[in-house]
Amino acid sequence: MNLPKSHRRSRLTWCLAAALALLVGMGVRAAIAEEAAPAAKAEPGPNAAKPAPEKARQPRPIPDDMELLRDVEYGKGGQTSLKLDILRLKKTPDQPMPVVAWIHGGAWSAGSKSQMPPQCQTLVRQGFLCVSVEYRFSQEAIFPAQIEDCKCAIRYLRAHAKEYRIDPDHIGVWGGSAGGHLVALLGVTASAKDLEGKGGWENESSRVQAVVDFFGPADFVVLAKDPNAPQGGMGSPVAKLLGGKPSEKPELAAQASPITYVSKDAAPILICHGDKDPTVPLVQSETFYEALKKAGVDATLYVVKDAGHGFNSPEVNTVVIEFFQKHLKGAAPAAK
Repeated sequence: MNLPKSHRRSRLTWCLAAALALLVGMGVRAAIAEEAAPAAKAEPGPNAAKPAPEKARQPRPIPDDMELLRDVEYGKGGQTSLKLDILRLKKTPDQPMPVVAWIHGGAWSAGSKSQMPPQCQTLVRQGFLCVSVEYRFSQEAIFPAQIEDCKCAIRYLRAHAKEYRIDPDHIGVWGGSAGGHLVALLGVTASAKDLEGKGGWENESSRVQAVVDFFGPADFVVLAKDPNAPQGGMGSPVAKLLGGKPSEKPELAAQASPITYVSKDAAPILICHGDKDPTVPLVQSETFYEALKKAGVDATLYVVKDAGHGFNSPEVNTVVIEFFQKHLKGAAPAAK
């Protein structure tokens, strides 16, 4: 496998080793919201009970003009039924709707599709259909199960475009932390047949047309090259994702890294990252952004000043909405 070069390997190794260890117990905090997102559920320890079933979570109130279709089965992950939630207007627009699919975070081992951010309601009012996707956790199946599930969800949406009155040629994805990692992979792996899986709808494409990546890790190869990195230990989220130490599974570490697949074929991508993120270092997004730009991809890096692993910023909210409007509807919204 030809891996991308990076002039920051030593710095990346040190940063990831020290910082990504904090991923345990860290999920996605609501990003850029008019209200704070629900608190993310902490990652369980090796002897902890399985995360509470989703029915125990308190759902966000749904406005009267919208409806939430819960637990729609979109495919199978092994023997596991995979589900998503669909948020849409009760009164269906005359024209097919572009889609924004949310992929939650939680160190690939926790979190819930019920964590759809409140900005999705804004998008729905602007003519989008929003979905929130669940995927198998690393304690159930190691990589590439997670990206296979996400790709299956995109194929399902295309296969049911007429049923949901959606535009199959305008599907975007958005995620934070572990979810940011997965949406970044979706954006760069449209041609990676080995990541499609067999969850269903194999005749459809998993290509996406726009990606918003909030502080997702993009390069695990740095860990594979340093067998002494603390983050490479068996108890780390990355090791759990890969089913072993990255240093012992360098090829899988590369396969799981979005930066491995960067080419001019990638979807337009907006990367948002706090400059004081203690969990996923900013240099991860900087290096990914540089690789995307070098390949000729329409990429933007928005650095949030004084922000950590998650942020609550109306400015970022505006940037995200305008990005999806531009790439999924053809134009940014008029200024209010």
